Amino acid sequence: MTETATAPQRTAIVTGSASGIGAATVLELARLGYSTVGIDLQLPAAQAVARQAALVGGRHQAILADVADEAGLIAAFDEALHFLGHLDALVTCAGVSDTTPFMDLEVDTFRRVHDVNVIGTFLCVREAARRMGPGGRICTVASVAGLRGGGLMGTAAYASSKGAVLALTKNAARSLAPMGICVNTLAPGATLTPMIAEAWSDPQRRAMVESMSALNRTAEPKEMAAAIAFLLSPQASSITGATLVADNGLAMY
Repeated sequence: MTETATAPQRTAIVTGSASGIGAATVLELARLGYSTVGIDLQLPAAQAVARQAALVGGRHQAILADVADEAGLIAAFDEALHFLGHLDALVTCAGVSDTTPFMDLEVDTFRRVHDVNVIGTFLCVREAARRMGPGGRICTVASVAGLRGGGLMGTAAYASSKGAVLALTKNAARSLAPMGICVNTLAPGATLTPMIAEAWSDPQRRAMVESMSALNRTAEPKEMAAAIAFLLSPQASSITGATLVADNGLAMY
């Protein structure tokens, strides 16, 4: 009797896994049969997400690292690869926001936002590509602020950093295509994460922003996770260098 070979479990690294879209993505990938490693500065919260994912299925771990710290991030990716055995996918949810008005914005703040959102994304994509084989999938996370130039809460530092992520993703898609790796980005609109919790505590402000979208609502993190899971899936095998806008119809206005 011939035994049927079992395909290896798919694996993923998710940055910013402690909360918001990152946490929802870990849980969605666990539901789909992935094993994951979450990377975050908030280790206890990231570990709690990993434990929750393990109840769904697969093997899950959380690692403490700053995505903008090159040496620390490389060490985290080495640890993640040792845990996972191989790497199929990367999702870069780690990021910071800033709402400082243009004329009040200081260079140190601008630089820190770009360090995390742009340099951090670049380092993660580079290190993931070094550990992936053909068929690897990468999904970066930008924002409609990068498409619109801000205008709501994310101002100059944030909007320009997310615009850079959009361009970086296209370049990575070109550069990594010969290696058989597809790279796409998700551009969320307003999503109920800790990043907007303070602003959304003002009902009038929330209603104002929601009214600017065609569907007049705020998304849930699990909706963004589902979109990310699609971009990582075989169903998206012909998609690379693309931006999937998931904003309830905000950017088209």
